[in-house]
Amino acid sequence: MAVPKTHSPTKIPTIYQCDSKNRENQTVAADLDGTLLVGRSSFPYFALIAFDVGGILRLLFLLLIAPIAGLLYHFVSESAGIRVLIFATFAGVKVSDIKSASSAVLPKHYSEDLHPETWRVFSSCGRKCVITANPRIMVEPFLKSYLGVDVVLGTEISSYKGIATGLVAGIGVLVGKNKAIAVRRSFGGEDMPDIGIGDRKTDFPFMKLCKERYIVPSRPGVRPMRPETLPKPVIFHDGRLVQKPTPFTALLIVLWFPIGVVLSIIRVFLCSLSPISFEKRALRLLGCSLKINGTPPNDDNHSSGETRKGVVFVCSHRTVLDAVYTSACIGRMTTTISYSVPGFTEFLSPIKTARLTRDRSKDAELIEKILKQGRYLVMCPEGTTCREPYLLRFSSLFAELTDEIVPVGIVVKTSMFHGTTARGYKWLDPFFFLMNPIPFYEVTFLNKLSNDQTRSAGKTSYEVANSVQEMIAKTLGYKCTNLTRKDKYRALAGTDGIVGQKPTKSASKVQG
Repeated sequence: MAVPKTHSPTKIPTIYQCDSKNRENQTVAADLDGTLLVGRSSFPYFALIAFDVGGILRLLFLLLIAPIAGLLYHFVSESAGIRVLIFATFAGVKVSDIKSASSAVLPKHYSEDLHPETWRVFSSCGRKCVITANPRIMVEPFLKSYLGVDVVLGTEISSYKGIATGLVAGIGVLVGKNKAIAVRRSFGGEDMPDIGIGDRKTDFPFMKLCKERYIVPSRPGVRPMRPETLPKPVIFHDGRLVQKPTPFTALLIVLWFPIGVVLSIIRVFLCSLSPISFEKRALRLLGCSLKINGTPPNDDNHSSGETRKGVVFVCSHRTVLDAVYTSACIGRMTTTISYSVPGFTEFLSPIKTARLTRDRSKDAELIEKILKQGRYLVMCPEGTTCREPYLLRFSSLFAELTDEIVPVGIVVKTSMFHGTTARGYKWLDPFFFLMNPIPFYEVTFLNKLSNDQTRSAGKTSYEVANSVQEMIAKTLGYKCTNLTRKDKYRALAGTDGIVGQKPTKSASKVQG
């Protein structure tokens, strides 16, 4: 394929003209924003990091300084604009916190913005390199872990004793000639990339080093790839912000935040003080949307004189409020169990809570005691929350102790803030969930397991647990996995190598 002799964007072939066949032995080098990603602005990703490591005040500072960065970027130099964003986001922050946020927060949002045509070519090549003006510490976890990128060349940030200074290190921000310098250093002056892909004039210096070069034109109608088509899905992610914050969205978040804090405090305390029989009405009166599907069993199901047995409601786990909402739907006091219930959250809970010890025999005794008292027990056998439409592996403990089992599918929808965290303060989870303008819960009660579905019919506790997992998954349209709580924390720590593993045999039926 002929290589154009000019660097005019009008004469460089577009990415749509690039043939992706027989590229397995070739090397590709691509820019990130506007090239590998559909979005041309890096502000949303800086904003995600800013909120995660510094909260609302850091996001406000970034939002206030963003116009200056924009002016510098468009009228002075790209380098100056990026320097301002780096300073506003990173100055005074622990480098370890930046790495943690980059591994746990950003991959979800990056995966939803991949350019389909660039990915078509990029993924067809055997060796992959990305050159970007963004800090390498931000982009490397996603690019290497989820896209299989071999070399990531990005702006290096300066630090002192583990604290980011907000300044850049090395050769400076990777734009223009600095991108070409970085490519030469990385490839040693020989065997330069076969394909160079960029989207703007400042990408031309590194593209000139490549044997073939293609431009990615700006087309407003381009739709990002579906995340599920990636080589490795993003199952686990963290961070409080639901949406990728554009400047306008970030402004709305900043303006709503003080209102949301007051509203969440009112909601939390009024719900904690309301009788459980009134809880459903209280939630709706406070603007919390609640949808109930199915009918939970009640005491009327027992004939007179029959000893009432405790019932276990086995729920998919979305937030710390799952048991409260389930109890509100049932309309009676229940007990919930958890390995780790923050003391403040336990104090505010309108239902009874019991702590598990991780000692299986002791935990079994506790659950059996609750059930013998004829109480309703609400539990989430996944052991931890998952935001994506997946169910983690169910513990079989509940199936060992009772045949009175009611599967419950739970769906949660939020518009601004996630009500779960793996790296933040767990006691703030209910407050963040209830800070959303209209937090939504959908609780679906499935039929209680019949005798032939329980251990009474000779099934093992593992078979019962897998069966309940499949029932809930099919009802919600989710996928079952064999992933556990430990897998989640390994993934969010950036040390996971099994997120893309195949599900269990029982789960594969659901994925079908």
